[in-house]
Amino acid sequence: MNNSLIDLMADLKEAEVTDRVNAMIKDGIDPLEILGQARTAMEIVGQRFETSEYFIPDLVMAGEILTAISNTVKPLLTRGGEGPKKGRVLIATVEGDIHDIGKDIVVFMLDVSGYEVLDLGIDVPVDTVVEKVREFQPRVVGLSAFLTLAFDSMKRTIEALEAAGLRDNLKIMIGGGQIDEEIRQYVKADAFGRDAVAAVGFCKQWL
Repeated sequence: MNNSLIDLMADLKEAEVTDRVNAMIKDGIDPLEILGQARTAMEIVGQRFETSEYFIPDLVMAGEILTAISNTVKPLLTRGGEGPKKGRVLIATVEGDIHDIGKDIVVFMLDVSGYEVLDLGIDVPVDTVVEKVREFQPRVVGLSAFLTLAFDSMKRTIEALEAAGLRDNLKIMIGGGQIDEEIRQYVKADAFGRDAVAAVGFCKQWL
């Protein structure tokens, strides 16, 4: 039996995941590598959900395992200086999707990189995104979708920002397990990223 973090987490072995993460930390594994493996495991969980091997309770359990990993690992990452913020970024997992691993890592990385981030959480209705963009006035919006069925929700969210007259002042980046250039064009985003490093790179470029 393979006891890699990815396999243990994808198989929802909660106790074993905790032991493995603690062992990795003790062995000096980079915290970002641990979070990266957790993200890969969540991609597998998402695929199993889409093929009906896993169901909603399994997604919830995977999310709880992920939260535990994040709470353990994030304090080990070096927080950036508390100087002036570089710009405002709004992040949300779109309506119909409850995945937050990628989003949470992006939020944390932007935070430690000096950006002011508003995280709307998961399963965020289109109207809520529009309302919060109007209130918070970010320069960049990051939308996350893991399930393919949520891509239409992502498209509707961007169309709603256009209809509200907010799109011209925004740069929109998207991310998630299945997202590629074709999806970026479909939803009319400015860029798509594979990971949190890409998201930080876009913000540096745009802000």
